Amino acid sequence: MGAVNNSETFSAVSLSGGKDSSCLLLLMIEKGLPIDSVLYANTGMEFPQMEAHIAKLDDFLYQERGIHITTLQHPHGFEWMMFEEPKQKPSCLERRARLGIPPYGNGWPGIKVRWCTGQLKTHLINKTVNHLKKEKDALHFIGIAADEAHRCKADTHNRYPLVEWGITEAQALQVCYDRGYDWGGLYEIYHRASCWCCPFQRIDELRKLRRHHPELWAQLLDMDNRARAMFGPGPLGQFKKNWSVARLEERFAREDAADTA
Repeated sequence: MGAVNNSETFSAVSLSGGKDSSCLLLLMIEKGLPIDSVLYANTGMEFPQMEAHIAKLDDFLYQERGIHITTLQHPHGFEWMMFEEPKQKPSCLERRARLGIPPYGNGWPGIKVRWCTGQLKTHLINKTVNHLKKEKDALHFIGIAADEAHRCKADTHNRYPLVEWGITEAQALQVCYDRGYDWGGLYEIYHRASCWCCPFQRIDELRKLRRHHPELWAQLLDMDNRARAMFGPGPLGQFKKNWSVARLEERFAREDAADTA
């Protein structure tokens, strides 16, 4: 078992499951840096390969440090928030009644209201980290790569080791590959290994989702049909600007037909 934390400082590591935070965790273990808690927010909409990756990291963390990843999860999850969460603000209820929109559900996340990231990831992590900072004066270790250093936030409790070590995103991915962590090939297909249902994906990423994960594509098509039937053509029922998943399905099918003609 690797080095453990013998200092009085409590160390909490944020783990998204992607290449940068995974690299951070692996190198912190290798370098014998203190780790008291590893926090992972599970949206419930992760690729199966990502779930397997987290399980593999958890096994290694327990083997080396004797602790498990702490998984944080919304009590109801993505689809409940999308279709069922009851609205409570009078102004919201009045507006929805006027527009003929049901008084529940958030619909698809939008650029201005990214409730998915906010409620299913950031809020859960920040709430736990802020508690640890207050109760244990914890240091928070965050996996931001050197070429994304502009994302770092000034906070005496935050640490960005990959930036300090000069490790770029490409190098972080290679560190993981070199140690046998390959996400079942996700990064060989997709630019990002985030939630498979994300409406902010590039269209080419969605094309790949349809090709490589047809079962998830079918689920996405069903979700979008439900959203449009429930919320109509406005922002809540709109998957992407000018594109429903059904229209993307038609487009991709035409492209497939043209390729085989």
